[in-house]
Amino acid sequence: MVIIQSKSKKKPSGARNTTHQKKRSYEKGSSPTLPKVGAVKKRVDRTIGGNEKVKLLQAEIANVLNPKTKKYSKMKILSVVENPANRHYVRRNILTKGTVFATDKGNAKVTNKPGQEGTVNAVFLE
Repeated sequence: MVIIQSKSKKKPSGARNTTHQKKRSYEKGSSPTLPKVGAVKKRVDRTIGGNEKVKLLQAEIANVLNPKTKKYSKMKILSVVENPANRHYVRRNILTKGTVFATDKGNAKVTNKPGQEGTVNAVFLE
Protein backbone atom coordinates (compact mmCIF):
# COMPACT_ATOMS: atom_id res chain seq x y z
CA MET A 1 0.00 0.00 0.00
CA VAL A 2 1.29 3.46 -0.85
CA ILE A 3 2.12 5.89 1.95
CA ILE A 4 1.01 9.45 1.16
CA GLN A 5 2.80 12.30 2.95
CA SER A 6 0.28 15.05 2.27
CA LYS A 7 -1.45 17.58 4.49
CA SER A 8 -3.50 16.21 7.37
CA LYS A 9 -7.25 15.72 6.92
CA LYS A 10 -7.88 17.39 10.28
CA LYS A 11 -7.15 20.92 11.42
CA PRO A 12 -5.53 21.56 14.82
CA SER A 13 -9.01 22.40 16.16
CA GLY A 14 -10.32 19.00 15.04
CA ALA A 15 -12.36 20.40 12.14
CA ARG A 16 -12.27 18.82 8.67
CA ASN A 17 -9.65 19.98 6.19
CA THR A 18 -11.01 19.87 2.63
CA THR A 19 -8.56 19.16 -0.18
CA HIS A 20 -9.01 20.41 -3.73
CA GLN A 21 -6.79 17.85 -5.42
CA LYS A 22 -6.19 14.13 -5.63
CA LYS A 23 -3.12 12.27 -4.42
CA ARG A 24 0.02 13.28 -6.31
CA SER A 25 2.99 11.06 -7.08
CA TYR A 26 5.42 13.53 -5.45
CA GLU A 27 3.56 13.07 -2.15
CA LYS A 28 4.34 9.36 -2.20
CA GLY A 29 6.52 7.98 0.61
CA SER A 30 7.73 4.53 1.51
CA SER A 31 7.88 2.34 4.56
CA PRO A 32 11.16 2.42 6.49
CA THR A 33 13.91 0.03 5.44
CA LEU A 34 15.23 -1.76 8.48
CA PRO A 35 18.69 -3.07 7.49
CA LYS A 36 19.65 -6.36 9.11
CA VAL A 37 22.93 -8.18 9.64
CA GLY A 38 23.53 -10.67 6.82
CA ALA A 39 24.75 -11.05 3.25
CA VAL A 40 24.73 -7.70 1.41
CA LYS A 41 21.39 -6.78 -0.20
CA LYS A 42 20.54 -3.37 -1.61
CA ARG A 43 17.50 -1.85 -3.30
CA VAL A 44 17.58 1.07 -5.72
CA ASP A 45 14.57 3.42 -5.63
CA ARG A 46 13.85 6.08 -8.24
CA THR A 47 13.28 9.59 -6.88
CA ILE A 48 12.21 12.93 -8.31
CA GLY A 49 14.25 14.05 -11.30
CA GLY A 50 15.26 10.52 -12.26
CA ASN A 51 17.75 10.33 -9.39
CA GLU A 52 18.30 7.15 -7.44
CA LYS A 53 18.49 6.26 -3.75
CA VAL A 54 20.39 3.15 -2.74
CA LYS A 55 18.70 1.59 0.27
CA LEU A 56 20.50 -1.04 2.31
CA LEU A 57 18.46 -4.11 3.26
CA GLN A 58 21.25 -6.31 4.70
CA ALA A 59 24.90 -5.69 5.53
CA GLU A 60 27.79 -7.79 6.81
CA ILE A 61 30.70 -5.30 6.59
CA ALA A 62 31.04 -1.81 8.08
CA ASN A 63 33.53 1.01 7.48
CA VAL A 64 34.86 1.56 11.00
CA LEU A 65 36.92 4.61 12.02
CA ASN A 66 39.52 4.23 14.73
CA PRO A 67 39.54 7.63 16.50
CA LYS A 68 43.10 7.20 17.82
CA THR A 69 44.79 6.48 14.48
CA LYS A 70 42.19 8.32 12.31
CA LYS A 71 42.17 5.32 9.92
CA TYR A 72 39.20 3.51 8.42
CA SER A 73 39.06 -0.26 8.18
CA LYS A 74 36.44 -2.72 7.00
CA MET A 75 35.17 -4.94 9.80
CA LYS A 76 32.70 -7.78 9.82
CA ILE A 77 29.50 -7.17 11.77
CA LEU A 78 28.92 -10.09 14.13
CA SER A 79 25.72 -9.06 15.95
CA VAL A 80 23.87 -6.08 17.40
CA VAL A 81 24.67 -5.37 21.05
CA GLU A 82 22.53 -2.27 21.74
CA ASN A 83 20.06 -0.12 19.83
CA PRO A 84 18.75 3.17 21.28
CA ALA A 85 16.01 3.46 18.63
CA ASN A 86 14.13 0.37 19.80
CA ARG A 87 15.10 -2.33 22.29
CA HIS A 88 13.42 -5.01 20.14
CA TYR A 89 15.80 -4.23 17.23
CA VAL A 90 18.59 -5.96 19.18
CA ARG A 91 16.97 -9.40 18.85
CA ARG A 92 16.19 -8.79 15.18
CA ASN A 93 19.77 -7.55 14.44
CA ILE A 94 18.53 -4.29 12.86
CA LEU A 95 21.08 -1.53 12.15
CA THR A 96 19.99 2.08 12.65
CA LYS A 97 21.88 5.25 13.56
CA GLY A 98 23.36 4.91 17.05
CA THR A 99 23.35 1.10 17.03
CA VAL A 100 26.25 -0.55 18.85
CA PHE A 101 27.40 -3.77 17.18
CA ALA A 102 30.09 -6.34 17.91
CA THR A 103 33.15 -6.89 15.68
CA ASP A 104 36.24 -9.09 15.97
CA LYS A 105 38.23 -6.30 17.68
CA GLY A 106 35.46 -4.86 19.89
CA ASN A 107 32.30 -2.80 19.68
CA ALA A 108 31.51 -0.04 17.17
CA LYS A 109 28.72 2.55 16.93
CA VAL A 110 26.88 3.37 13.67
CA THR A 111 27.23 7.05 12.71
CA ASN A 112 25.10 7.19 9.54
CA LYS A 113 21.63 6.09 8.44
CA PRO A 114 22.30 2.80 6.60
CA GLY A 115 18.72 2.37 5.40
CA GLN A 116 18.95 5.66 3.50
CA GLU A 117 22.59 5.72 2.38
CA GLY A 118 23.43 2.17 1.32
CA THR A 119 26.52 1.71 3.54
CA VAL A 120 27.33 1.27 7.22
CA ASN A 121 29.79 3.78 8.70
CA ALA A 122 30.81 3.43 12.33
CA VAL A 123 33.23 4.62 15.04
CA PHE A 124 35.24 2.13 17.07
CA LEU A 125 34.45 2.19 20.81
CA GLU A 126 37.18 1.56 23.40
